[in-house]
Amino acid sequence: MSNENTNHCLYCQKEQAEVPLIKMTYQDRTIWICPQHLPILIHKPEQLADVLPGAENWSSGVDHH
Repeated sequence: MSNENTNHCLYCQKEQAEVPLIKMTYQDRTIWICPQHLPILIHKPEQLADVLPGAENWSSGVDHH
């Protein structure tokens, strides 16, 4: 993850001046994601494995509707 003090989407890197951002915490760090990419966090977290360590394991064994 790049500079944690800059508010930008962890997926597309757009800043808060460009898009609304949702603030979350993970592993004692603040992370931000825009609403457009929130479905990736929910449904395909493995696509975020480069920026969120362990995300590739979140959907293991989960039954999707």
